[in-house]
Amino acid sequence: MKYAIILPDGCADEPIPALGNRTALEAAFLPNMDAIARQGIVGWSNNTPMNLPAGSDVATMCVLGFDPQQYYTGRAPLETVAMGIDLGPRDWAIRCNLVSIFDGKMRSFNAGQISSAEGAELLQAAQEKLGTDAISFYPGVSYRNIVVWRDAPSSPAPLRATTRSFAPHDFSGASILNAHPFGPGSVELADIMAETHKIFEDHPVNKKRVATDKLPATDIWLWGQGLRPNMPLFREQYGKTGAMITAVDLLRGLASVLGWERIDVPGATGFADTNYRGKGEAAVRALQSHDLVCVHIEAPDEAGHDGAPDTKKHALEQIDQHIVGPIHEALKSYGEYRILVTPDHPTPVRTKTHSHENVPWIACGTGLEPNSPLEYNESAAAQSDVHFEEGFRLMEFFLG
Repeated sequence: MKYAIILPDGCADEPIPALGNRTALEAAFLPNMDAIARQGIVGWSNNTPMNLPAGSDVATMCVLGFDPQQYYTGRAPLETVAMGIDLGPRDWAIRCNLVSIFDGKMRSFNAGQISSAEGAELLQAAQEKLGTDAISFYPGVSYRNIVVWRDAPSSPAPLRATTRSFAPHDFSGASILNAHPFGPGSVELADIMAETHKIFEDHPVNKKRVATDKLPATDIWLWGQGLRPNMPLFREQYGKTGAMITAVDLLRGLASVLGWERIDVPGATGFADTNYRGKGEAAVRALQSHDLVCVHIEAPDEAGHDGAPDTKKHALEQIDQHIVGPIHEALKSYGEYRILVTPDHPTPVRTKTHSHENVPWIACGTGLEPNSPLEYNESAAAQSDVHFEEGFRLMEFFLG
């Protein structure tokens, strides 16, 4: 049997006044997703336990069938794996956002969607000034970068329980006064952030961005730290091979840890201008050689963080047309198949950040009997009697 998972990151929402008090899923034209709802099951799951961050690291781990209470060590370690960086048993991987902070407020958690080339120049400057045998800066994609702290302070307790840090997108437009790290190692992290502000202040990249009416990357923001992950391979856990199509390192890293092939698509950006068609076409090809193919699309999440409901709606329509439709049609040619569409977590445009709420999902295919709903949205899922309070249990149900 062939399986496909389409993961429109952060697409779940609450009613939005600008969309006629409808969610983006309700307002968007989604004939292919609604067809899956009519042919199969609409349900809901919770992928973000209240004691863990409501982020894609925890939530995607759940979607892919692994209990984050057992396996989650932090966001940054998964991205570090994707970048091919080795971690020792006492090394911290730390997410390093390029951000724009003015008057003590988080103006932009992604420095105005800074380019990867610009980000790399800034990270190089930080490495030259602050890099040591213990601290290293690694440029990633756009605003998403990594700092590694070799032989960092640690304790027998889980790192996430002893050193706290906060996602910058949780403070969009808000004061950062109480948002800095605390706990073991936090003084060192705060010092690095302060020193980097000085390095970036007169950097040529920022001067050029200001001259062209773009936001400068005023600071780095360190968060999501953790130790090297230790998870079983997906084929050991579920007996299936897999492939991941994504534009972000977090999902690439998780795929690597699970032993999946990582498929890069030209023009895949992680934003609303991503190559939707290319992702759909790559998934159709990957089905020929893998049991399960997962396509992750970051665009709805970024739209939620930007408070842009029309962009979120448009992204969903592009996903429906260029990814869900072609993949579902290709799956039918294999005879026995199943397809699942689910976000990882909600990213409401009102709050511009992730939440711990339930998410709606749809699935159809061999052996899945319809459970009545005729469309895919939050309201339909809330009425369903098919649900998973522990989101990681959905995978076992989906694979049958």
